[in-house]
Amino acid sequence: MSTPLEHYALLSDLRTGPLVSRDGSIDWLCLPRFDSPAVFSAILGDAEDGRWKLSVPDGQVVERRYLPQTFVLETVWRSRTGRVRVTDFLPPSTSQGDLVRRVECLEGQVRVEHDLRLRFDYARATPWTREIERDGQERCLLALAGPDAILITGPMLHWPGNGDGGGEDDDGSAASVAEHPGTTPAEGRRAPRLVGSFNLDAGDVLDWDLTWFRSYQDVPEPPDADRALASTVRFWTDWASHLRVDTDHQDLVLRSLLVLRALTHLDTGGIVAAPTASLPEYFGGGRNWDYRYTWLRDAALTIEVAIAHGLTRGATLWRDWLLRAVAGDADEVKIMYGLGGERELTETELEHLAGYENSRPVRVGNGAADQYQADVVGEVMIALHELREAGVAENEYTWGLQKSLLAYCEANFDRQDHGIWEMRGDTHYFTHGRAMMWAAFDRGVRAVEEHGYDGPAARWRELRDRLADEIEEHGFNAELNCYTQTYDNTEVDASLLQMPHTGYIAYDDPRMLGTVERIEQDLVTSEGLVHRYRTEAGMDGLEGEEYPFVMCTFWLVEQYAHAGRLDRAREVMDHMVAQASDLGLLAEQYDPETGRQAGNFPQAFSHMGLIRAADAIHAAAEDR
Repeated sequence: MSTPLEHYALLSDLRTGPLVSRDGSIDWLCLPRFDSPAVFSAILGDAEDGRWKLSVPDGQVVERRYLPQTFVLETVWRSRTGRVRVTDFLPPSTSQGDLVRRVECLEGQVRVEHDLRLRFDYARATPWTREIERDGQERCLLALAGPDAILITGPMLHWPGNGDGGGEDDDGSAASVAEHPGTTPAEGRRAPRLVGSFNLDAGDVLDWDLTWFRSYQDVPEPPDADRALASTVRFWTDWASHLRVDTDHQDLVLRSLLVLRALTHLDTGGIVAAPTASLPEYFGGGRNWDYRYTWLRDAALTIEVAIAHGLTRGATLWRDWLLRAVAGDADEVKIMYGLGGERELTETELEHLAGYENSRPVRVGNGAADQYQADVVGEVMIALHELREAGVAENEYTWGLQKSLLAYCEANFDRQDHGIWEMRGDTHYFTHGRAMMWAAFDRGVRAVEEHGYDGPAARWRELRDRLADEIEEHGFNAELNCYTQTYDNTEVDASLLQMPHTGYIAYDDPRMLGTVERIEQDLVTSEGLVHRYRTEAGMDGLEGEEYPFVMCTFWLVEQYAHAGRLDRAREVMDHMVAQASDLGLLAEQYDPETGRQAGNFPQAFSHMGLIRAADAIHAAAEDR
């Protein structure tokens, strides 16, 4: 069985996001960016596809936590002879990519072992590795493959075998690296594996650093571990000090806000949907997608939760990314972009990787980038409206681009789309998408009428009203007493739970309550978890199934809270947050039968949903 996703911890330097398993194996790491080719891909295959395992071979993990309000991970191991603490972190302040692993012996004597397997380009390139000296004295390892280079500093690791200190000696006894110095030839070799075994006594501290840089650049200076740790803690705690959190599940809401920050690129402001690619929506299935890109929808929803929790400045940075991404492209808006606003996200399959839980194909890139989805501009306009309401003024540039987005909506007014879930079947008029288009024109009208900006408000009002009439005529089924997934079917879809959020309809409107009842019948499990839609209806053009969707379950909680069903909201909320990992992380989906998280991890959507659900419960309780 693949390592359960809930056993992984996320690290972040706001450029990339490696995953560290509970047993000390870094099984996923992309450098230098979230969307770069992976250096460690074991999560999508096995150890031979790249990992860095640091563990106590005869011990077990007795404690694991983030330092409060940070992404500095502490893991405490106990063996028969003592205890050690492993601290893993990425310093956000460096220009190169640095991954620091510190081991401290807390009591007794403990042996730790390394198993490092560098595999560039999703395990398609094994680097040439050689020993070098820095400053004429420090020995370290340099690994090169094409444009990428890795510098490994700290107590030396070695190739296994030949009595070089790699794990066990010929007689089976544990070897300290100090017993076999200098056994890595300076001329180098292709190194499928680097190992090391180190004995620590109480009070001993050993540090290792993995530094990525361009192979044609000078070897960089690795960070001082003490200073890097202090600056990393200070970075995260300073950011968290600006948050306002006053809800139930306060710790999980705070962690969720930190996750959204951790998934945001420091330089560009783009937020990835998840730091991973191709983790399956159903174990053994083919619904495996690359989420390391920035969806306009995700950026918009992040702006909303940021504003609600005192991060107006952060929301402005996300807005600026969003507007840069569509600049020069407003007549052909994409639903997602690369972290820097890149438009080419070609989808390919990596046939050499076995896939998480043998779920294939393994995909990188995302072909859905070329889809038309009618809801996207509405979500953007709602978020930017909230930013205006929070007191952030527009300028000619930001408002001008929003007018261009509304012109794009008008140009595509009669166009069918693929829906919010990126279905790969035929296009339709999705009711949720049409309601979001209604919201886009509504926020344009309000910007003119309530904030004094220029624009054809009368024309936008006409289009908004036409959409309302159309939705009621074609999107609401009076016989079933519910809104339907599309104008031409009788299915329901969890995206319909977002219609009140647009302002189109009240949460307690009888039409909305009828829709919720139908969703409960068709999409909700006995545990209260919500599927996005019925895959067996064949709408999405894909084979196989998927598990309940975490964010949609939080949407239902939000609906319950706003519609006066507070007790039910709390019941489902408590059940859902109990599925978060011990570190407060949530994947895209959850399998109630096995109790395992599924899909890309951690998922920004899931954490946004948790925040909004907690806020809705708090607001409803205050109104009682």
